[in-house]
Amino acid sequence: MAEKFGGYQNEIYLQGLGGTTPAFTTDLTALEESAAKLLTPQALGYVAGGAGSGATMRANREAFDRWKIVPRMLTDATERDLSVTLFGRRLPAPVLLAPVGVQTIVHPEGELATARAAAALDVPMILSTAAAHTIEEVAQAGGSGPRWFQLYWPNDPDVTASILGRAREQGYTALVVTLDTWTLAWRPRDLDQAYLPFLKAEGTAIAMSDPAFRARLAKTPEEDLPTAILQWVGMFTGTDKSWDRLSVLRELWDGPILLKGIQHVDDARRAVDAGMDGIVVSNHGGRQVDGALASLEALPRIAQAVGGRAEVLFDSGVRTGADVLKALALGAKAVLLGRPYVYGLAHGGEDGVRHVVRSLLAELDLTLALAGYRTPGELSPSALQRG
Repeated sequence: MAEKFGGYQNEIYLQGLGGTTPAFTTDLTALEESAAKLLTPQALGYVAGGAGSGATMRANREAFDRWKIVPRMLTDATERDLSVTLFGRRLPAPVLLAPVGVQTIVHPEGELATARAAAALDVPMILSTAAAHTIEEVAQAGGSGPRWFQLYWPNDPDVTASILGRAREQGYTALVVTLDTWTLAWRPRDLDQAYLPFLKAEGTAIAMSDPAFRARLAKTPEEDLPTAILQWVGMFTGTDKSWDRLSVLRELWDGPILLKGIQHVDDARRAVDAGMDGIVVSNHGGRQVDGALASLEALPRIAQAVGGRAEVLFDSGVRTGADVLKALALGAKAVLLGRPYVYGLAHGGEDGVRHVVRSLLAELDLTLALAGYRTPGELSPSALQRG
């Protein structure tokens, strides 16, 4: 039986009868403002900031505003089923938690709390290479919940093979390869505070625990952490890869591979031609190229070009259930949620992440129903009108 995500609304109202209100807002567009009161300026800047003037972040949100939902009536939408199947696994809803690194800068438990929340909701968590906890620790925290792994592709093939081998051994089923962050963009909010968490050993747990990486070091990280950090940062930044290198990843990973950061139709086609199983239409939440195309603007053409030959996922700018509906209507099979759940983590750890994700899923469920649809599969561009 399909889960009734919209029931979270009734749960909140019933708790209100006993004088209990949510620990923090259900308006996911307001989370950044409230998180600002909880986080250090450095942590807030790192999570909320983007490239350059922030034009791409603004474009992501403005793109959602340009598309308007056109509700249909009398469609028998009383019962809904939000489930989708991705790479052979049925998921209760078309939402995954995007890979976000260094989560301990917003909450001490970081990725462990996120993994527990995701597993409780059966929502896949995509673990970042830049996590503050190891692959094994996060897998243990997530238990039997679905989990994917995101790769910042190291320049050393042995280290790449070792990290991916660990992920496969720990039950991470899909590999998401981030293409757009082979070097850091100009990020004024971080630069103004001279803040890069990796240099403070935040977000380096996977590397520092990796046997192939440790074998490269003259001294262990325990003996000389600053040198180890600099070696790691230099290993996953500074070198762009080429299309012919994708075959190396296919040799190392026998599960689905998705390329994240695709914005151009030709790149999407080339990814499929290279044998990739999926793409994530993304501009890294506006963190990499200032003045870039909004991801939602790129989505329809890419979905039309490669849909049916590879799974098309989407991220960048998603804040509400209505946003998710719009992305699904424009061709995404599923959507990655990023900053909002991190703000939830800051507000309340595991419980905070669960509240944010349940709020998003409830709003998606109710918006889908009130728009006149019963399943994500019924959505198409005809559900929207360009404003």
